[in-house]
Amino acid sequence: MQLIVARIGRALGLRGEVALDVRTDTPEERLAVGAVLQTVPAGVGPLTVERSRVQHGRWNVTFAEVSDRDAAEALRGVELVVEEDESDEDDAWYPHELAGLRAEHVDGRVLGEIIGLEHLPAHDSLLLRETSGVRTLVPFVRAIVPVVDIPGGRVVIDPPGGLLASDAENLVVSEETGSSSGSGQDPDADRDGAEDED
Repeated sequence: MQLIVARIGRALGLRGEVALDVRTDTPEERLAVGAVLQTVPAGVGPLTVERSRVQHGRWNVTFAEVSDRDAAEALRGVELVVEEDESDEDDAWYPHELAGLRAEHVDGRVLGEIIGLEHLPAHDSLLLRETSGVRTLVPFVRAIVPVVDIPGGRVVIDPPGGLLASDAENLVVSEETGSSSGSGQDPDADRDGAEDED
């Protein structure tokens, strides 16, 4: 299976450089000079990394096959992909492994289905389609998602009151801070093993 390394964004300058929306934990390896990447759609690739640089935390790349701004603009939205590597990490999952898993409450109730993984600045979040059809972002941290059972086809969620749409009436908001109770997650409890599409 092919996994997304990055999605090509806007063109930069006049010499074919493009900004990338990186989806890998190892961009320095995947986007090294000389790396040859397949593309989706396949007809525009493969592309060979000629130069890469990081500016303000963002990756910018020039491909050997792209020499001007017009050619770079034509690549906008193209996905750079690699064949899937087997993960050696026990606590690491790819988005395609999580999509389609049944979401269960810790008490056994079925909450819905995981339909994706969102990469947010603070931590990754599971995109849950609740049984009502409402989509809810669930922080992918161990305190809230204590069990990920890929072979069993499920994740177990222990949501704080009001996190899910089906439980909105139980949301408690602190008058002092204006923040909902139960949001004091340990920042170190993030699921650092949740992998980007690599």
